[in-house]
Amino acid sequence: MNFLGRAQALDAADPLAALRDRYLTAADNDVISYLDGNSLGRPLKATADLLDSFVREQWAGRLIRGWTDGWLDWPGRLGDRLAAVALGAAPGQTVVADSTTVLLYKLARAAVDARPGRRTILLDTDNFPTDRYVLEGIAAERGLRLAWISTDPAAGITPEQVADAVDEDTALVLFSHVAYRSGWLADAAAINRIAHAAGALTLWDLSHSVGSVELHLDTWAVDLAVGCTYKYLNGGPGAPAFGYVRKALQPELRQPIQGWMGHRASFEMGPGYEAAPGIRAFVSGTPPILAMVPLDANLDLLESAGIAAVRRKSLLLTDYVLELADAWLAPHGVTVSGPRDPARRGGHVTLTRPGFEKLLEPLWKRGVIPDYRRPDGLRIGPSPLSTSFAEVHDGLAVLRDLLESRA
Repeated sequence: MNFLGRAQALDAADPLAALRDRYLTAADNDVISYLDGNSLGRPLKATADLLDSFVREQWAGRLIRGWTDGWLDWPGRLGDRLAAVALGAAPGQTVVADSTTVLLYKLARAAVDARPGRRTILLDTDNFPTDRYVLEGIAAERGLRLAWISTDPAAGITPEQVADAVDEDTALVLFSHVAYRSGWLADAAAINRIAHAAGALTLWDLSHSVGSVELHLDTWAVDLAVGCTYKYLNGGPGAPAFGYVRKALQPELRQPIQGWMGHRASFEMGPGYEAAPGIRAFVSGTPPILAMVPLDANLDLLESAGIAAVRRKSLLLTDYVLELADAWLAPHGVTVSGPRDPARRGGHVTLTRPGFEKLLEPLWKRGVIPDYRRPDGLRIGPSPLSTSFAEVHDGLAVLRDLLESRA
């Protein structure tokens, strides 16, 4: 098959192709294929302009007055935008603040405290390290027990596994919607139903989902969710995370990091803590305003594209990765360690072969940047809004050539 011709045809038919021109490329850029959008997204041209404008006009121009001009409302305003554009959630349930780790701690700790008498947190063995480490700390703090579901690193959590593990002692279940290693897309709605039937709360890590797959948090009856904004949302290194708390739960959850911005009247600076009503109570300290500017710019782009179109493009891109992997890489011992079924596949494909770590430097020298995860996995994460099919072709062609040269 003429795989380059196929890539060119797919690019010609891509309704999102013109959006690639909105991304910023360095003048001395030597990258021919960036396949790590699931770790760090590219910056938008608009981001550079907006940051410059913010510094010159809002920061320098308004100074401290910027807080009363609107900065104080940014966690909720951006949260509502994100909820509408990418989360499938109504307003008043999402805030942008903190890091993923901090928000994960706040929501998980609030959840287990809201289920007194239940002593178990249910999680899986192959979840992202932060998720596991945070829950280990909470269990130690609160005298709780961790119940581990062993998941296949080439797959992910299933409703059947949850049904076998959850019981009347389970306070909280926490999983990643898209597994960071394999790209497995969990059936969140089914798992929520099972957990709720046992009286447990659910917390989902959406870091590898948001901006890549369609989410319907309200429809799925998600209780709590967190996620980062520097992957498919292109928020930049260290961009703030987001937290979602279902509206019906907000009155009964009390987050553990009580800061002045979560107070009902922040500037009264009174003697005791009184939580603000609604989602605002889950904010703790001063919002990272400057770091929110890139997210605002990307939400404009994502809204114009539509998350359904982004998902269609993502599946076409990863289908093409699988085609090339089968034709070019499998003869060299490369296997696909993840779901082939598009209904269970997130936004990236993991390729496995012993010795891949030694190919990272040669790949980078030839302008190809994938992501590596030990022990032997290359994650190929094309970002639907910034990656072309030709870019995928060129990157995997270099990988093929390197494997052939070492055969």
